[in-house]
Order: sequence, then C-alpha cells, then structure tokens
Amino acid sequence: MKSLRDLTPQQWKSGIAAWLGWLFDGLDMHLYTLVAAPFVMQLLDAASLADAAVKEKSSWIQASFLIGWALGGGFFGRLGDRLGRSRALCLTILTYAAFTGLSAFAQTWWQLMIFRFLAALGIGGEWSIGSSLLSETWPRHWRPWIAAVLQTGGNIGILGACAAVYLMAGINPRYVFLVGILPALLTFWIRRQVPEPEEWHAAKKRAAHAEPGVADLFRGAVRRTTLLTTAVCACSLTAWWAFLFWQPQHLRNLPELATWTAAARDQLVSRTFFFVILTSVAGNFFAAVLAKWLGYRRGILLMFVGFFAAMCSTFLQTPHWQALVWFWFPAVGFFSGVFGLFTMYMPPLFPTLLRTTGAGFCYNIGRTAAAFGTVFFGLFSQVGNFRLALLYASFLFVPAIVVALVLPEPRQLYEAAPVDSPLD
Repeated sequence: MKSLRDLTPQQWKSGIAAWLGWLFDGLDMHLYTLVAAPFVMQLLDAASLADAAVKEKSSWIQASFLIGWALGGGFFGRLGDRLGRSRALCLTILTYAAFTGLSAFAQTWWQLMIFRFLAALGIGGEWSIGSSLLSETWPRHWRPWIAAVLQTGGNIGILGACAAVYLMAGINPRYVFLVGILPALLTFWIRRQVPEPEEWHAAKKRAAHAEPGVADLFRGAVRRTTLLTTAVCACSLTAWWAFLFWQPQHLRNLPELATWTAAARDQLVSRTFFFVILTSVAGNFFAAVLAKWLGYRRGILLMFVGFFAAMCSTFLQTPHWQALVWFWFPAVGFFSGVFGLFTMYMPPLFPTLLRTTGAGFCYNIGRTAAAFGTVFFGLFSQVGNFRLALLYASFLFVPAIVVALVLPEPRQLYEAAPVDSPLD
C-alpha cells in the first residue's frame, strides 16, 4: 500500500477522528496557558500580573492540570484496552470539552484548579487512545508521516487557541474557555462512523477474558520498555511544559514591555505562541524525515540534542523582545516536533490489549514530573523573572538524551513479538 488512494474507508475515518480529537485536544489544552496570569489575577483580585500570589496559584493550577493529564492517560488508557478505542475516544473528548467550558464559570482559583484537573483527565486519555487507534489501522510505512500529521492536528488546535485569545483580547479572559465546548459535537460522528479496529477485536477474542493488567507493564520484557519510555518522557515533557507555561509570563514581564497595555501584551503573547507552534509543525515533519531515514530511536535522540541547544541558548542571554518573538522562541518550538514521533513510536512497543494502557501510562506519567517541574521552576524563579528558571529547565534534556541512547527500536521488538503484538 504505497498511495493514499489505497487506504480503506475505515482507515480514513480512524485517521480523521484521531486528527480532529488531537486538534480539539490542543485547543482546550492551551486556552488556560495563554490567559493564566490575567484570569488568575482577576480571581485573586490582585493588583498586577507580577504579584507573587498570581504566579504561585497559576502554577498550582497548571500542576493540577498536568497531574490530571497523567491520571487520565492511565484511566482512559485502561478503558481503551477494555472497551475499545472508538468508545473510549468519545468519552475523553466529552470529558475535556465539558470541563473546559465549565472553567468559564469558576469564581475562585481553586474552582478553576478543579475544572482544569477534570478537563485534563480527558486530554491525557485522548493521546494514548488516538495514537493507538491509528497504529492499529494505518500501514507501518505510513506511521512516521501520520505521526507528524497527527501532531500537527494538536498544533493547529493550539493555533486556534491563539486565535481565540487574540480575537478576544481586552474582554474578560474567562469567556475564552467557552470556545472549548465545541469538541463535544465531534463525538456524535465518531460513535456512528468509526468502528473498533479489527486487531483489537481479534486480541479480545484470543484473550478469552484473560486480559493483561496494569501490573504486566512491570513484568518480563515489557518492564524495560516501560521504565525507559517513562524516564525519557518525564525529563523531556517537564522541560517543554516549563517553557510552554512560563514563556508567556516571561514575555509579559520584560522591562521593555512595561508601558504596554494589558491587551497589547496579550496580543503579543498570542502572536508569539502562534510563531512557536507554526515552527513546531515544521519540526513534526523534520522529525518524521529523521525517523524514516535513521529510525525512531536516533530521530528522537537528535531532536533532543537540538531541543537542548535551542532552549539553553535562548535563556543563556537576555535578547530584545523582538529577537525572542521572531527567532529564539520559534527555534525551541521547532524541536518540539520530537513529541510527534512518540504517537506512532510508543503504542507498538506494547501488546495489543496493553497498548493504550502502556502508551498512556508511560507518556502521561511524565506529566506528573512536569507538574512538579512547573511549580518548582516557577517558585524557584525571582518574582517576574523566569529566565534562569527556564535555563535550568533546559538541562533536563541532558538525561533525556542519555536515556534516548538505549531506547528500544520497534522493528527489533517486532522480530520477537508475542502473538497479539502489532504485526502487519
């Protein structure tokens, strides 16, 4: 199967469903990131964005979101293995759409924290289910490219969040969250049009109610894969989320922007995020080229090296805001394309009935480390100055690079795979 014309209707439908799920995932994920400081300032009735309480509470809210993401990856990942990919995908989308919308009605910072935690359960689950759905329905040689396209769906969703915040600049930031209700409409189409993969049905039939459990992630040959992928995700995601969350606050607090209005700063943050994510799209396809040329492990390794070099170089210095917006921040965004590779790299490492559980656990458990990192690096920084915190966060790519050196390559696992592993 070498041409897109050769794909079956089921493959197209599963691809569209996963891509749209990721698009809305990215939208709902980053609405808070872009309006965190002004919305929390409003909820706390604080005097300015530089208020220490605003920084503290907004970081705790983001930490709860990342913990929810990790737990959701495990919970909905388990449902994906037991109930099926299509059914579980609908549940994840409904969850993050409902609680993102409810965030608009928060009256205190802790209510917002609860809503973001619950929304994150769905967002975390969608990653493992959507990626597993495609790994079970699309041909193997297409997977590096579909990984890039899938990650691009998330990038476009983030651009949608940027557009929403840009267009709604100057009005109450709480209303931005109402945009997050839209994904719920997608679930009606998924339930009617997207069947469960035949590979999942066959594995369920073979298992005959003797299905593997969560503990099997830490047994036999699977244990090494679980530990290595969890470690590499924890380090890299902590650094990336520290950048995503504190970069807008760093930009808002630059001395040369002190005379700007709040609306003008919000629009600059949105434009900057737009450039970062636009370069991330290019990074997705660059990472896919590396994976096709060198294999997943080496592709991930080289992208991590570039990630570290770009992020460390950005915060070693204090460039003018225009240099940050037009070059340095987008350079960091380009290498975030590495996360697109994980969508097709990780699920096939696990047996079919442990696939969404394993991918969801290993990728999203890194969110727990990222949650700690968001709070730690935020509290560690001086009030209104996040440069040093982000510089130190970049060094988390060093252990990620070391672990990437010994990551398994899927082709090696296929050759000694159990009966229910993804051979095509």
